[in-house]
Amino acid sequence: MKRICVFCGSNAGSQAIYRAEAEKLGRLLAARGIELVYGAGNIGLMGAVADACLEAGGTVIGIIPEALVGKEVAGRAVDHRALTRLEVVDSMHTRKARMAELSDGFVALPGGFGTFEEFCEILTWGQLGFHVKPMGLLNVNGFYDPLLAMFDRAVSDGFLRPQNRAMALADTDIERLLATMADYRPEPVSKWLKEERQL
Repeated sequence: MKRICVFCGSNAGSQAIYRAEAEKLGRLLAARGIELVYGAGNIGLMGAVADACLEAGGTVIGIIPEALVGKEVAGRAVDHRALTRLEVVDSMHTRKARMAELSDGFVALPGGFGTFEEFCEILTWGQLGFHVKPMGLLNVNGFYDPLLAMFDRAVSDGFLRPQNRAMALADTDIERLLATMADYRPEPVSKWLKEERQL
């Protein structure tokens, strides 16, 4: 994996462990020479993972929709001004597609609706066969336990196939998660659509 896309919160969360793990991930990507692709935010866990990666000498590519450029939250710019590369796109939909295009794998840190939606959408794309890239949840402080339980319930209640459930990798340790992602080999799936550009 040469580039990993990180989905995470624009808030830092209520416990220090969330920021600490985001910073750890940023430093680890830099140390391994893996480029970080993310939503170009300067606040919350988004800013933490990007700053840590940059400070450790890593490469950070941010993708942001034009509507968010120049916005501020609590006096801070939403968009990060010191990235290796910043791409401004026309919409949130284009942002997600571009992040997916650039990345070899995906990691979700804790976050809110946006993080959940981004991770579940990339899982859905994998399920449909649009990509075969690894997708992992960094389950910091048991944050994703309820979501993982929901995935398991979807299997037991007949809404999700076990081989598709297995696409959602998860671990509480980032190094173990990255190792699992590096070894990831998805089950073959029948493609509903022929080409990724049909998304």
